[in-house]
Amino acid sequence: MPSLTKKIISGKPYYYLRQCERVNGRPKIVWTHYLGTPQRLVERLSTPAPLQVAVAEFGASAAVFDVATSLDVAATIDRHVPKRGTAGPSVGQYLLLAALNRCLAPRSKAKLYDWYRRTALRRLLPLAASQVTSQRFWDNMDRVGPEQIAAIEADLAARAVSHFGLDLRCLLFDATNFFTFVDSFNDHPDLLQRGHSKEGRDNLRLLGLALLVTADGDVPLFHHTYAGNQHDSVTFGEVTENLTTRLKAIAQGAVDLTLVFDKGNNSEDNLAAVAKAQVHFVGSLVPTHHPDLLAVPRKSMRRMDTAQLPAVWAHRTKKVVFGIERTVLCTFNQPLYDSQVKTLRREITKRRRRLRTLEAALLRPTSRGKQPTVAGVQKKVTLILKGRHMKDLFSADVRAAKNGRPVLTFQFLKEAWDKLDRTLLGKTILFTDRAEWTDEQIVLGYRAQHHVEASFRRMKDPHYLTFRPMFHWTDQKLRVHAFCCVLALMIASLLRRRLAKAGVEVSVAKMFERLSAIEEVTMLYPAPPGKDDPVARTMLSTHEPDQRAMVEALRLERYAAR
Repeated sequence: MPSLTKKIISGKPYYYLRQCERVNGRPKIVWTHYLGTPQRLVERLSTPAPLQVAVAEFGASAAVFDVATSLDVAATIDRHVPKRGTAGPSVGQYLLLAALNRCLAPRSKAKLYDWYRRTALRRLLPLAASQVTSQRFWDNMDRVGPEQIAAIEADLAARAVSHFGLDLRCLLFDATNFFTFVDSFNDHPDLLQRGHSKEGRDNLRLLGLALLVTADGDVPLFHHTYAGNQHDSVTFGEVTENLTTRLKAIAQGAVDLTLVFDKGNNSEDNLAAVAKAQVHFVGSLVPTHHPDLLAVPRKSMRRMDTAQLPAVWAHRTKKVVFGIERTVLCTFNQPLYDSQVKTLRREITKRRRRLRTLEAALLRPTSRGKQPTVAGVQKKVTLILKGRHMKDLFSADVRAAKNGRPVLTFQFLKEAWDKLDRTLLGKTILFTDRAEWTDEQIVLGYRAQHHVEASFRRMKDPHYLTFRPMFHWTDQKLRVHAFCCVLALMIASLLRRRLAKAGVEVSVAKMFERLSAIEEVTMLYPAPPGKDDPVARTMLSTHEPDQRAMVEALRLERYAAR
């Protein structure tokens, strides 16, 4: 059995615990464990071991709760959807918890409490287990209609702009859709329709979502849910009045607003509505609708400022677009050109290989099965050449031979490729009512659209901020779900912006990953002599340098348990 051994080293006593056993008939020390000095032994024996240890996620929960508190989320929601009675959590508390969950660990309402009880939110936003159930969430969500959502979002947007000092000079609008797994024969929702899925899931029902975000921090200020089969230009037309009203109310006339959108939102009525609201715009045009601009040779274009746009050339002109003369910019982007050429050459090689395979198959005699027909082969050729530019770059002819079998002949049209290379590839056509802007300002303004595209990518991230899972199938709850997801995006974007202002540049995913690793450890010790209640001590886990920088920048120690 182990024995306690004392050693005198440099005149000072030290104690060791060691195990001595017989090995091959001789005594041998098989292990030794250092215990310390006599004083250290006294300290260790007088300090009781904890009865219980609890670990909860702290960093990310406290950070998003802090931003939500700055936005006054719960109180703002409750102002528009007052609480019924005095008992239980309010609608604002339920929707706030749903939004915070979307930020950090998106899951169904049935599984939300299991996550909640393992976070610091159980202290910061205290709720009983019986209050965090699917039914309680649904009951409170039922009380929130489209009018309340719009009013709540308007107040939160105004609060975000004023409290966080958002720059509104450049605002980005775009739309996307999310596929769902709602049954095809569920006729409750009108919003869920089949259409062109931007994630390639045309076989599923889609929900459309339009967003307006700031170039300053990617913060969403406006959203709109719509039927998944609706065209972007129709959606933009539906929201133009509400969107511009929201902007003017937030800006209060103190900011010269510029709205940036892509060519999918173009229409004469939409541009007229934007002009009527006295909001400036930068947009893009369908290049093939303007062959005169595509015909401008690259050598006639002006090279733009290499410090801001190192590989971009532009040709500036005036042109009547949708009934009004606008400033139009035809740009050539070398990296875009290189990428498009590489992609097209790969697709051309694939099409050429498949056509050769089909051509060879038709030449081989077949004695079994159904014989190929001209119509059937033509259908296969059409399918092979499906894809942008492919049918223009190949000439394919299917005809019947003397024996009645179809024969395929094809060739690659080099002249068509040369024309495509000379006119379209690498080019983008922009238009704006900002006649006083330089070419560089117009291009950089349009390129800011990546902010709203980044927001959509974050909402499709499977780990944080994801729009899915979405276990709802009525229009009303789908709208509330979308509002909670956009609110989560607002909170996350403001949090990331706050860190960036403090010199901590990090992606949303990395931000939440590192903050979530900061834990709150609570140890429960036996009651001291003469006392009845045990003693609880709470401390935060050890921080890495990047985590420490985030904690200090966000001042999260304020939310640590005392």
